[in-house]
Amino acid sequence: MKKSHPTPLAFIVLCSVASVSLAAPNPPTPNVPTGHPKIEYPAQTTTHQHTETLSGKVLQVLNSGGYSYIYLQKGNGEKVWIAVAETKITVGDPMTFKEGLVMSKFESKSLKRTFDTIIFSNGIIPQPKAVPATVAPVVAPAGPSASPMGSRTAVMPKETLISVKKAHGPNAYTIAEIYRNSTKLNKKQIVVRGKIVKVTSGVMKRIWVHIQDGTGSQAKGTHNLVCTTSIKPHLDDVVTVRGTLAKDRDFGYGYRYNVIIENATISK
Repeated sequence: MKKSHPTPLAFIVLCSVASVSLAAPNPPTPNVPTGHPKIEYPAQTTTHQHTETLSGKVLQVLNSGGYSYIYLQKGNGEKVWIAVAETKITVGDPMTFKEGLVMSKFESKSLKRTFDTIIFSNGIIPQPKAVPATVAPVVAPAGPSASPMGSRTAVMPKETLISVKKAHGPNAYTIAEIYRNSTKLNKKQIVVRGKIVKVTSGVMKRIWVHIQDGTGSQAKGTHNLVCTTSIKPHLDDVVTVRGTLAKDRDFGYGYRYNVIIENATISK
């Protein structure tokens, strides 16, 4: 049987078609979100590599034709145009965008503008919500030397109806006496009676107890004494507190306490 061979002309045509197909591929379509308007690629558009995640400050926003065009200044000062599905964006906000396809000479017909280079991002990455700074325990009274950020604002107001009898014994003091003699009593065992006016648990693995006995000055912050303990007492109980006095105790974060009784035992 006689085999048939393509004519030289047919072979030349076939090769020409294959050459054109390889030389002029269609530009790849970026992975745009669902519902994103179809991208109309202009004839002069050329395709580039995919970018990494982009972050920076929004300098300008143009909304048109179903897109938001964002002029972004990156951390290194470089400025780039980014396109995403139209959304509300505020100039001046920090923003982060997913990776995308870089395109050059992209013509926006709705804006009647051609971008030298623009990145079609796969979407916006939400900014993390601001987390409140860790606050040190607001649990101790403060005197004249307390930091403005310290415990002064946490001192419980003086309860005018409180009048607790002083404890008995050589180490017994009123709250006013403890403040007045804090230098002499520093690092010494003391006993004091008072009414519990506030209890804070679970801070720095301690329980913080405010007591008042009716002595001291609210204006000077010498009417309220804080003790740390390991067993939670009951609010409004009148108790006897035994423990070591600490003067000028600083827990950091601007919280400095003129006096505090640490590791106290509290009994009714």
